[in-house]
Amino acid sequence: MSRQDHIVHGFKATLVARAVYMLSSALLMFLLARYLLDPDSYGTLYWVIGVLAMVQLVADLGLGKSAARYFSEYREKAPGQIPHLIKTTISVKIVIITLVSYLLVVFHEELAISLGEPSAAPFLAAGVIYITVFSFSTFTQIAFQGFNNLGYSAIVQAVSGAARLAFAVGFVLMGLGALGAFFGYVVGYAISAAIGLALLYYKFYARYEPAETYEDGLSQRLLEYSVPLTATRSANVVDKQIDTVLVGVFLTPTAVAFYTLGKQISDFVLAPAESLGFTISPNFGEQKATGQLEQARRIYETSLTNTMLLYIPATVGLVIVADPLVTMVFGGDYAGAVPVLQVLAVFIILQAITNLTSDSLDYLGRARARAIAKGGTSAANFGLNLVLIPTIGVVGAAIATVATHSVYVAVNLYIVHSELSLRLRRLGKTMGLICGITGVMALAVLLVTPLVSSPLMLIGAIALGAVTWAILAVVSGLVDPQAVRSTVT
Repeated sequence: MSRQDHIVHGFKATLVARAVYMLSSALLMFLLARYLLDPDSYGTLYWVIGVLAMVQLVADLGLGKSAARYFSEYREKAPGQIPHLIKTTISVKIVIITLVSYLLVVFHEELAISLGEPSAAPFLAAGVIYITVFSFSTFTQIAFQGFNNLGYSAIVQAVSGAARLAFAVGFVLMGLGALGAFFGYVVGYAISAAIGLALLYYKFYARYEPAETYEDGLSQRLLEYSVPLTATRSANVVDKQIDTVLVGVFLTPTAVAFYTLGKQISDFVLAPAESLGFTISPNFGEQKATGQLEQARRIYETSLTNTMLLYIPATVGLVIVADPLVTMVFGGDYAGAVPVLQVLAVFIILQAITNLTSDSLDYLGRARARAIAKGGTSAANFGLNLVLIPTIGVVGAAIATVATHSVYVAVNLYIVHSELSLRLRRLGKTMGLICGITGVMALAVLLVTPLVSSPLMLIGAIALGAVTWAILAVVSGLVDPQAVRSTVT
């Protein structure tokens, strides 16, 4: 199988899994928001998950990504070291998770009170189980990425999404409310973690005959490389979750519900870009090791062009139809999420670029540079949130996210260019053409949006935009229908 075929195969598997995960997440979001929980309970649930994501930082560090980098390198270079690497990584994770869990059990009530939400104490107590199972579920997905076996990553991700939906809805229908939904998350991640660890053991740990000796200094390098990755991951989680936490601290659970809904819709739209970035990133490490940077550049430029061709028009369309989309699907109680979603539409484009770029930089050995950039913009995001949320409200959190992430994306692109020497003039012309297509599509959608008065008409407006985009993309030569058909089949 050629590298291109391998990437396409991995992308299909990852996209299918991501589709299952995001569709189950979207259905869960819809059922909880529309029928099962009121805005206050919905906001409380996702505020707690945001707080636990901050705690998760200490439990995970950057060990998973560091291990994946060395799995990618040593599966060809010295496969006998793989069992030692797996054993070291899991042993360190168990020690750290045990310590973090103990501290959370002891201080969960004090943490809830200090954050102004005493009623969240039971959630934080149960968070001990949540951070454990979530940690191992995500670790196994990243580990399989390092082995460039994305099918197993896809299985773990799809199972977590489907199981989470089934158990969260089931527990809420049993009368357990938001806490029941939270336990649904716990059970879903526990099942996926068990499957992931079983696959890791039988398909990789037991597959490689361990070397008689552990390579001198390898465990130290594994832990050392996790340091910049920890910084990057910490900054990334702060960027994604601190705004939600601060909205809850400064405003109300209902405001958290508005902000969370806008972010969840954004995450749903970002699924294809995340799948593609997850798929292509291990190839950059392999190509750098063999000096094939020209091929790496072509892969990145093609991926970036195709991603922007999809996301620039999609996000502009989302801004136009945000009002009827939110109010018709989730109800008038969530109208406050409309301006949040419109601002976050810009973030969708930025995050699509980040999804392509960030993991690739880690595999290119530029984790430290990315960590510095992420740390700086994360600190700026935190500061802007402190200023904008009390003064502007929930929209201020979205503005802070967009402003700081713009800087981070610019730095990432500069680092990629320094590694791969991107053809900037060619990329610039292509982006200009994409913006032209977007303008025509936006005009078509704007003309019909005032007429939208039902979900069926909303679907029609979206379909009109999609058809307009597809025709222009083909006519312009940016999309080859035959290539699309061969990729799909």
